[in-house]
Amino acid sequence: MISFSYLEPADIDEALAALARYGEEAKVLAGGTGLVNLLKQRLVQPTYLIGLRRLAGLKKLSYDGTLRIGALCTQRTLETSALVQDHVPLLAETCRQVATVRIRTMATLGGALAHADPNQDPPPALIVLDARVRVRSPQQEREVSVDAFFTGYYETILAPDELITEVIIPPLPAGSGTAFVKFLPQTHDDYATVAVATRITLDGDRIAEARVALGAAAATPLRATAVEDALRSQVPTPTVLREAAALVADAVDPTADFRGSVAYKRDMAVVFVQRALAQATARAQAGGGTA
Repeated sequence: MISFSYLEPADIDEALAALARYGEEAKVLAGGTGLVNLLKQRLVQPTYLIGLRRLAGLKKLSYDGTLRIGALCTQRTLETSALVQDHVPLLAETCRQVATVRIRTMATLGGALAHADPNQDPPPALIVLDARVRVRSPQQEREVSVDAFFTGYYETILAPDELITEVIIPPLPAGSGTAFVKFLPQTHDDYATVAVATRITLDGDRIAEARVALGAAAATPLRATAVEDALRSQVPTPTVLREAAALVADAVDPTADFRGSVAYKRDMAVVFVQRALAQATARAQAGGGTA
């Protein structure tokens, strides 16, 4: 049994003070769906566990032209929120596919980002949405793009005294369509063999901008810039989408496991990028958003 001291701060300032005091000896508990498993496996053994459930200010969800998501908003909240469905349907679509309702009811968006498991579903969607993460320490507050947030396997830019407070999603450009698809060889609560989020923004009949990101494809959530560059200024014919999707094979760096060999996962990345691009393009042509 791991022995630790449990702290439950009353507000953000108290939580930040605890992080500053205990540094790398402390771990933050949000929903617990990731951290509890690491504790059970003794992969982390903190001296202090800082629970955030009393921080009501981190549970807010609002829209003022920009969607602002408190770090403690659960993925079930994001799945079912009319605000999210209306303004950022890709995020609702993605969260709906995360594990099971029981997991989504506990798992928080901020916790998912801080956990930094490269197999999770929300990070690729947030990358293609150009989302930013707001973090605070006792000394400063800063914003970092989700694209730059992950630095390695289970690693982020967070300093030991920093806490995620909010995720900020700007409005989609006009003419945009999005999609999230993944391949599950096992059960719904398992990780995917590959997960893909895409955004296609059209200007007339040509692609003005593309975003492609993958989960379960490398040590961090992966943005496929080579695919994006190949699509820019192109008419999105099936051939163009297929040839662009093929470029992802050289970008991914999957790990072999019971969900597939490296070669199989690389092939599936190509297949599912092509499918996601086709869906996002069709939605952009139909008027934007997700179906």
